[in-house]
Amino acid sequence: MPQVTVEYSAVLREAFDRRAFALALHEQGAAVVGGRVEAFKSRFYRIDDGVIAGGDAREAMVHAGVAILPGREEEVRRRLAQVVVELLGRHVRPVAGVRVQLTVEVRELEVYQKVVLE
Repeated sequence: MPQVTVEYSAVLREAFDRRAFALALHEQGAAVVGGRVEAFKSRFYRIDDGVIAGGDAREAMVHAGVAILPGREEEVRRRLAQVVVELLGRHVRPVAGVRVQLTVEVRELEVYQKVVLE
């Protein structure tokens, strides 16, 4: 159910341990939302062209969007956002001369359908 989409600046390619982030998020996120690790899906997109703030090349970003099924209390969504940003902070190593902004948005899915093919 939780759909995680992460966009990250190209300069962070080697500095961002995406797999470790996803595995940690799946485990900790499941505990926060009361779900199962098996329900989480994460995908990553490198941003080759992007402008942050005034366009300074020394600015970088990682933004995670997490979509969950409706009905979770606001406090659960806030806690999930906190977990995501903390995990990003642990899995993005500093890059000399680069300032990195870590952001997260947690939203509810309006319509969701799932089919598993085996």
